[in-house]
Amino acid sequence: MVSDVEIDFSLLQPEPPPGTPLVIDYAGEAVWLLPEHALWWPAQRVLFIADLHLGKAATYRTLGQPVPAGTTLENLRRISQLLRHYQPAKLVFLGDFLHAAAARTPSVFRALADWRAAFSGLDCLLVRGNHDSRAGDPPPWLDIKVVDEPWLMGPFAACHHPQNHPTHAVLAGHLHPALKLYGRGRDHLRLPCFCIEARRAILPAFGEFTGGWTVTPSPGLRLYAVGGQAVWALPEPKPVI
Repeated sequence: MVSDVEIDFSLLQPEPPPGTPLVIDYAGEAVWLLPEHALWWPAQRVLFIADLHLGKAATYRTLGQPVPAGTTLENLRRISQLLRHYQPAKLVFLGDFLHAAAARTPSVFRALADWRAAFSGLDCLLVRGNHDSRAGDPPPWLDIKVVDEPWLMGPFAACHHPQNHPTHAVLAGHLHPALKLYGRGRDHLRLPCFCIEARRAILPAFGEFTGGWTVTPSPGLRLYAVGGQAVWALPEPKPVI
């Protein structure tokens, strides 16, 4: 874990992300499910990230919980590597940018200022989530446009909460989806995942230290597990006749 020290994001090398994306069709568009817990829409060069929860560890430390430091810098480092590799025209945060009002600390804002300076020309958009309503919008100097859900982009409705939209396919977060893979005996793995239905897609949480909601497989729900620097599709369960 990166310690709470200053980091020059402009000096990060433009190395490719270590993972292998999985390309799928969603709403008639080719989208890439990234093992870094993000979604890439290459046709419009848009990178989607859900549930960053910056400052969550700092918030818990204010409550006296002995949680590790450095998660904010680690999150920003991971975003920076994606930005340098994919060179997006727009970065969209699907809600929960800051975790809570207690996350608005000088150290969190200093790290954000350094990160934004390294990517000052990037168009950034935040779709407000439930934590954003409590934490407050990002400060104006971050130059992040803040909107309410749903925000329409081509065939997509960018949201925080999973929901249905009458005309657009939804991209959302909020649930921090994860799944369990079972082996022999009592052996199992719990992995983050993408949940894709015909008109609704839920991204895994991007932020460190976020937890997750265990998804129950069901017919019509495509699950894509994330682990081992790759994304792979799980077999869809057959409906019970």
